[in-house]
Amino acid sequence: MKLLENSKFEALNMALSTQANDQSRIDGRVESYSCKMAGNDKKLFKMIQSEDGLAPNDLQALSPPQSTLSLSPSRAYSRSFSDEDKSPLCDTISTKTLFYLIGTLNASFNPDYDFSRAKSSEFSKEPSVQWVVNSIDNQLFATGGESFNTLKPQFWATLDEEISLVECDVYSYNPDLASDPYGEDGSIWAFNYFFYNKKMKRIVFFTCRASSALSNYSDSGLGNDLSMDMEDDDCIEEDVY
Repeated sequence: MKLLENSKFEALNMALSTQANDQSRIDGRVESYSCKMAGNDKKLFKMIQSEDGLAPNDLQALSPPQSTLSLSPSRAYSRSFSDEDKSPLCDTISTKTLFYLIGTLNASFNPDYDFSRAKSSEFSKEPSVQWVVNSIDNQLFATGGESFNTLKPQFWATLDEEISLVECDVYSYNPDLASDPYGEDGSIWAFNYFFYNKKMKRIVFFTCRASSALSNYSDSGLGNDLSMDMEDDDCIEEDVY
């Protein structure tokens, strides 16, 4: 996965770091990735295929979406079945798309965390872009208040310019506590959303958490990586959310 340079995202990340109240503070970042595989990506993709015996277009079951679960650092996944036809009542994802999500996590949290063993049951496909937008707005407003309301139009317009939100599928990563980079004491809530535009072969990743204002926590790769070397790519224009 190739990190794409976006100076507007850097400005958003700086603005996110100012969202706080007396009880909690926000740590988050938005990043844009090309789905082009680099050398290490190709090796990992071949390893996943060989270990699981799956072809790139083979489908794997996802966890239920966050719209049916509460936001939490820890998720337990149980597959639901219909009493009539015994078919799984869940979304699916191709092996290749799942790899893009895993590769994005690895690139974003490198070198502190390795998600190479993540399974499809740790991911969900969200019901709609608008549901995710509303959920994110509610979470960030609870901490940032009017400060976030001021930022919100610019935030979504910038994401839309980069990824064309109306063309995206949105996935989330919902790990158990042992795999959660935000599982330490002091975390109030966290989310990891992938806005995937298949046509553009691009993912915008938004990872964020609220932490107690009184807590001391490890950085988990947030807040100090805005100066990372990134590659350039073009933006496109679409409707503003």
